[in-house]
Amino acid sequence: MKGVFVTFEGPDGSGKTTQIRLLADALNKQGFQVLQTREPGGTPISDQIRSLILSPEHQEMKDQTEVLLYAASRAQHVHEVILPALKQGKIVLCDRFIDASLAYQAYGLGIEFESVIEVNRFASSGLLPNRTYLLDVPVEISRSRLTRREEGLDRIEQKGRDYHQRVREGFHQIYKENPERICLIEAEGNVEDIALRIQTDFFSWLKGKIGKMLLDGSHFS
Repeated sequence: MKGVFVTFEGPDGSGKTTQIRLLADALNKQGFQVLQTREPGGTPISDQIRSLILSPEHQEMKDQTEVLLYAASRAQHVHEVILPALKQGKIVLCDRFIDASLAYQAYGLGIEFESVIEVNRFASSGLLPNRTYLLDVPVEISRSRLTRREEGLDRIEQKGRDYHQRVREGFHQIYKENPERICLIEAEGNVEDIALRIQTDFFSWLKGKIGKMLLDGSHFS
């Protein structure tokens, strides 16, 4: 794989989308080829599945259905968008990936952990991020930010506080189990300070990765 796959995770309202845009801007200025994308979504098929998953009209959706729809969206996204971009040597910045399914569906909904892992391993053909930024905010703050948005809450965002607390705790557990891949970012401060922490870490990490690839005789792009 020639490119670099970077994911951003965290509760709804943690500021992921803004930080992805700011990191993409910084990378573009350095001359890197960057692709910004998101899950669920990222392709026409995946976007249609996103609409099914998030529509507040679908409150009757079963937990197993949700797991499979997310995985179906991911399968299309990975094979149509992410893998081709990585083969072209691009840095792919993705808003959510498999960690989100574990946090929201295994920890949040209580679906068996291994079941979520297996269906998503199949959907993604085993693809994992090279680097992940977990933006962490307390549930009260994330909920407050969401209610200030002009658009209404989607089906997932409408779930209760206890559910979102389990999701946050799930993200913390995933971080503890993957400290080499995941960088935990406290996201309560101002946007500029958070961006500085993320970009400082990423460029340092990327420098080390490029150096290792050169020593191994491989190439970044």
